[in-house]
Amino acid sequence: MTTAEAATRVSPYQHYVYAYPHKTAYRELPDRPSLKALWAAEPKDALSLYLHIPFCEVRCGFCNLFTRIGAPDGLTGAYLDALERQATAVREALGETEEVRFATAAFGGGTPTFLTAAELDRLCDIAEHRMGAYLRAVPLSVEASPATATADRLAVLADRGATRLSLGVQSFVDSEARAAVRPQRRAEVEAALARVRDAALPVLNIDLIYGIDGQNERTWLQSLDAALAWRPEELYLYPLYVRPLTGLDRRGPDRTAAPDPAWDEQRLRLYRAGRDHLLAHGYTQQSMRMFRRADAPPQGADDYACQTDGMIGLGCGARSYTAGLHYSFDYAVGMHQIRGIIDDYVATDASGFAHAEVGHPMDPREARRRHLLQSLLQAEGLRLDDYRARFGGAPADDFGPELERFADRGWLTDTDPTVLRLTPEGLAHSDAIGPELFSPAVRAAMAAYERK
Repeated sequence: MTTAEAATRVSPYQHYVYAYPHKTAYRELPDRPSLKALWAAEPKDALSLYLHIPFCEVRCGFCNLFTRIGAPDGLTGAYLDALERQATAVREALGETEEVRFATAAFGGGTPTFLTAAELDRLCDIAEHRMGAYLRAVPLSVEASPATATADRLAVLADRGATRLSLGVQSFVDSEARAAVRPQRRAEVEAALARVRDAALPVLNIDLIYGIDGQNERTWLQSLDAALAWRPEELYLYPLYVRPLTGLDRRGPDRTAAPDPAWDEQRLRLYRAGRDHLLAHGYTQQSMRMFRRADAPPQGADDYACQTDGMIGLGCGARSYTAGLHYSFDYAVGMHQIRGIIDDYVATDASGFAHAEVGHPMDPREARRRHLLQSLLQAEGLRLDDYRARFGGAPADDFGPELERFADRGWLTDTDPTVLRLTPEGLAHSDAIGPELFSPAVRAAMAAYERK
């Protein structure tokens, strides 16, 4: 790479935009608005419900999610008690029963299947009896790990209407799993996958990671082929990130301070190999990360749709979205701080759940930016007539300079004048495109966030 090329080079791996704004842009809300006031004027006939379980049997080296390792005796039960108090308070704030309908539901974490089978049954009861989400009537997605995908837990989920199980495998190569600080063996993963298939859940998703130390194209394709042997309806391919305060950040070379061109090229090479391999095996690309088997049963709205307004999040790591405010609880990555936040959540009484504590206001320009982000980063792109119907103009009117830069880099296609769509190379650079669309205010808030 020449000096000039290095100066203009854009790192393809800057930030995974799974929600906008990121929680590091959230701040304490001095007015602590009541949930009743926040939801009073919101449409409530097609809500999304998310329940967060912040426990894992082990914390992977790459993980910066809000979760803790293990749970002392009684903590999971106390957490579910608090979750039930929160659900009761939120459901009361939503108002009349006939106005409230849920269109999707998801259990995430952490690892929801860290809970026992009986506790999972109770979690479903909270969703149904406290929130009024009839799980057998809507798509229900649940995250799991191989160690916790036991037959009794899977039987509960199947009986309660789960339609999708996402299994975090990351690699079928034992040495790569160890390098990612994920202690598991391929035999254990294969046994878990057999149990999932025996449970006959409609959709199996397998998560895999590329960019692990010691990984090469041969071992990457080996993992892909091992996953394909189970004919999963979905596959997510994630580039490895090393985030501050994670296990890999403490153990390995410093990859958090500046882009690493050699590592970037390795990840891009593996991404392209994985993408092409899945396309050749009958999968369609939904986004940079998501691939769906062409004959997979429909699941309703795609995964990113749960990030639209009308999101109810329960649990201390969950977000909720109204048109004017995104809100949650405090956020941390460090284990000591996470434990403190969970303890505070468990100690909260019903009245404490009736207000929003931490969040980020959403003005109309941020709403346009968020819609552009969510749509453009999907393979199908953004329909211009949809954007105009929502916002009264064209994306180029609001984000002309950014879109011009993307076009100049070859990241936008002009094959269909009715759709704003990324090229294959644009999709490959989704983690550069997303951050470039962050507003100055969100960038400043994220930069000022004090890591904990």
